[in-house]
Formats: sequence, C-alpha cells, structure tokens
Amino acid sequence: MTTVYWETPFWPKGVARTISDYHYPLSRILDDTAQKYPEQTFTLFNGKARTYAQTWDTANRVANFLAQYGIKKGDRVAIFLPNIPQFPEIFFGILKAGAVCVNCNPMYTASELNHQLSDSGARMIFCMDHPTLYDTVVTAIEHTDVETVVICNIKSYLPAAKALMGSLLGKIPKAARHLEEHLNFDDIVADAAPSPPVVEIDPEKDAAVMLYTGGTTGVPKGAELTHTNFTYDLKAAHEFFQISHAPGEAPESFRPGGAHTILGVLPWYHSFGLTGAMLFSVFSGNRLICIPDPRAGKPAFTDMLKAVVKYRPTFVPGVPTLFVAITNHPHLKKYDLSAIKACICAGAPMPPEVCRQFEEKTGAILFEVYGLTETAPAVTSNPPTKEHRKIGSIGFPIPGTDVKIVDIDTGTTILPIGEEGELAVHGPQVMKGYWKRPDANAETFTTLEDKRYFLTGDIARIDEDGYISITDRKKDMIIVSGFNVYPREIEDALYAHPSVALAAVVGVPDEKQGEAVKAFVALKPGLTASEAELMAFCKEKLTGYKRPRFIEFTDDIPTSNVGKVLRRALK
Repeated sequence: MTTVYWETPFWPKGVARTISDYHYPLSRILDDTAQKYPEQTFTLFNGKARTYAQTWDTANRVANFLAQYGIKKGDRVAIFLPNIPQFPEIFFGILKAGAVCVNCNPMYTASELNHQLSDSGARMIFCMDHPTLYDTVVTAIEHTDVETVVICNIKSYLPAAKALMGSLLGKIPKAARHLEEHLNFDDIVADAAPSPPVVEIDPEKDAAVMLYTGGTTGVPKGAELTHTNFTYDLKAAHEFFQISHAPGEAPESFRPGGAHTILGVLPWYHSFGLTGAMLFSVFSGNRLICIPDPRAGKPAFTDMLKAVVKYRPTFVPGVPTLFVAITNHPHLKKYDLSAIKACICAGAPMPPEVCRQFEEKTGAILFEVYGLTETAPAVTSNPPTKEHRKIGSIGFPIPGTDVKIVDIDTGTTILPIGEEGELAVHGPQVMKGYWKRPDANAETFTTLEDKRYFLTGDIARIDEDGYISITDRKKDMIIVSGFNVYPREIEDALYAHPSVALAAVVGVPDEKQGEAVKAFVALKPGLTASEAELMAFCKEKLTGYKRPRFIEFTDDIPTSNVGKVLRRALK
C-alpha cells in the first residue's frame, strides 16, 4: 500500500493534490504567454523593458540562427551569462531549435568551465561581452567541441541615453578584443529570420536542460532534465505557491498578465533561479527584474534594493543569505519594500529570527521550500500562510509528488512516520539521469513499490502532522549561500599544490552564508606553504564561493583503516 504522507489537515485550502496536462515542450510556455500578452512587459533591466512579443521574436531568430549553423535536435549549447535580458531569449531559442541548454556559472574559472564544456560536448557557447567572462571562454573552449562563440553586449538592451553615456564614459562592459571568428549577438539576431525550425519533441524523454551538480558528493556531473520535468514543476508550483494580490485578500494562484513582478536576483544558471524566477515569470505571464550582480553597490546589495524600490516586486525567491543581507542592510530604512507580498526560501535552513525580522520589516510572508538540481528543482513546500506554515520545516510534497523516508544503509526499506532516514523522491520532476554516468545513476536511484525514486542524500523525518524536516546530510556536501560545494573538488585543487601532502575539506557554521569552507592541510616533509599562498592558489582554480575561508595546518588528519579521510571527525 502506498503511504501518502501529505494527507494532512494543514494542506492549503483549494490546492489540488495532483497535476495533469503538463506533457508539452518547455518552449510552449513562452509561445502561449507571448500570444496571450504580447505587449506585456517581461524583462526589466536598468530602466528598459522588453515585452513578451519582443522576447518571443528574438528567441525565434536565435533558433533560426542555430539551425543555420548546423545545431540539431539533441545538440548541446552552452549559456555563460549572468542575469541579463538576452538569457531567456537565448534559452528559449535553444529549446526551439531542439537543442539542450547547458547552463554554466559565469563565476567559473576557465578550468571549471572547460570541464563542463568537455563533458557535455557543447558545440556552441553564448557569453557576455565582458573582459573577464570573454577571456575565460577563450581559454576554456580549448580542446572542446565548441565550434562557435556568440558574444552578448548589454548596450542595445539599455535605454538610449544610458547606452550613449555608458559608451562615452566607458562604463559598459566590453572585452579588450574579440577574436575575428567570434560572432556578435545583435548581428546574428538581425540577420536571422523569426522562424524557428520544425522539431518534434518528446517532452518526457528529450532533455531540455543540462545542469551541473555534484549530486550529493563528488565532481560535478550533468543532470539531464527533460521538458516534462520543468513543465510539471512549474504547474505544480503555480498550484501550490499562493499569494495575496491585495491587503486582506485570501491567498490564491498568481494572476497572469502583469499582475506581479518577480525579483530575478537568484542566478538563472542555477536550478532555483531558473525555475523559481525566470521560467515561473514566463509561465505566470508576469514581469521579471534582471539583477546580474545582487551584491552590487556600496554597501553590498544597495543596487538591488534600489531596483526593489523602482520596480516594486511582489514575489521574491531567495536563499537565506539574501534575506539576511536585506534584513541587516545598514540603510534599510531608506528603502520601501512594502510591495513584496511573498517570498520563497530554499538552499539552506531559514533562521527563525531572520524570518521574523524580514516579515516585520516588509509585511510579506516568507515560506521555506525544498528542491534539488536533479528535480528541476521543487519537491516540497510549506503552506503559503502564516497559520499553517511551520518554520524549520520544508512542508509537504507539492501536488503530484511522492516522498518516502528510507533506511540510510540500503535505501530500500520505507521507514514509519517519526523515524529519521534518507529522503527519497518520486515524481514527474525527477531528472532523466546523470549524463554519461550509469555508475552515479545506479547509486542515486532506488525502486520502492514498483516506482523509481531519487535518493537525495538528505536525512529527514516526517512528523505526525505530515510536515517534513531535514535533520542532516548523508554526504559531505557543503552549502554556501545556497550553492552546493563538494569537498572533493576543493581537495583536488589543493592537492595540485606541490607542498600539499594531504587535504580534507569540511563545512563550518557561518552566520551570513549558512556554511563556510574550511580546509585542513598536511604539508609534505621539508616543504612549506602559508595560508595566504594556498588561498591565492585556490583563487586560480576555484570560483569565489568554493574557496576555503579558513585553512588549518595539521600533522594529523584522521583517516579510516582504509585511508579514507574522516570528515565527521574533523567537524
């Protein structure tokens, strides 16, 4: 018999428990919204708005360009961009061409990007016209299958006056030089017809997006997410995530056609930002504020707060560190945040006091959700009301999703309510699998009651009211500001230093980031290295949030009898 844990008296009123009619290509959400609301504003960026009709037209031209350049169904195309208006146009253009979007972190170093490009077999990459990002791409594409580089400059996406002054004052980012064979985004859009190729998509089997993750541990690998993974997750989230459209009104589903504005502060290359902000805006037919760098301004996050005042977002998806930064901003009283009605928080546990202070200062409701890269990402959510929300819990499975608590050792025995075990997920949002990694797929999937479940690596329990709580992590993954950090990747970087004999990395508590990276290092006999030297070495190999904040030199790193580092002992 199947146990449905979310049969609870606290299930949100009026929310369905199952979802249907989501089996279609992901690009259709843009087609539908552009047809219904062509003149509705979609992206807001530095004072300039672009409509759904404009985004749809450009996406069609990008798809046409890709087909002309030989991109076929199933080919991988990489996006190496921050949150700028070209991102959704390129994203949907790739889907319309039948290709797979490989979303890459623009903070990555050349070696990190090279790994993703090499592993995915991407044939083309879109990058920003920026001195650092472009140079990273030029280095990273060496010895990969990338044949074409398309450079995106933000000048044409700025208001005319800003574009002119930015050019005159040299404030618009631009690479020092462009290689002659690389293409300009504005040129390829102008030259292509707004007619995408006709491609047959099987939404349940065909991959739409490849997002890189270490899973629960290890070197990043590509999670293949199908069209249905996203269309289901969007529809289920739209059913579950409710919002009060006016003071005193009962929460209900998001109204379309510009009733709401979503703060696009989470990066769109990341699963949470991609689905929770960018795609959810399109699905619900609402506005999206493009925030390329949330920390911009003096003090940090000031420019983001100015955007909140200017564009008045009603919905904010974020990680705990974002809400901590807003709550603790030294000049917060100068900014009117009253437009914010609801926020969802994921990536790490939300400190109750931060939740209380944020709600007190904004009047919004903040509720925790839970998801993973491998699940596109939403799996569970707290009810979106203060009456039924349980702070510290991740709530109930969203409609149409089933979860089990299974034994940690084998993942094959379902445990009763109240017992701790590994959280396993079954639903239409669970990925197709890891790209070219049958070994990893065998480790992370299990069969329960004749259904395929994904083993999350998170230890959880379900209480008598049906609320799920994460109590620990089975593996050694570290979560820094909502980003997954895998100790092995950092340890591998440290081992490349000639003086390092042994390295072990753990997460330590951090008030601002949730966790910070700490490395324990044993040096080779007769060799030396300073903390500053190793940190500078890591800077060359790892993006910012992965680098150790603390390095402790030791002669005694605990290991098991087979030589495996005992990270829990170090913690």
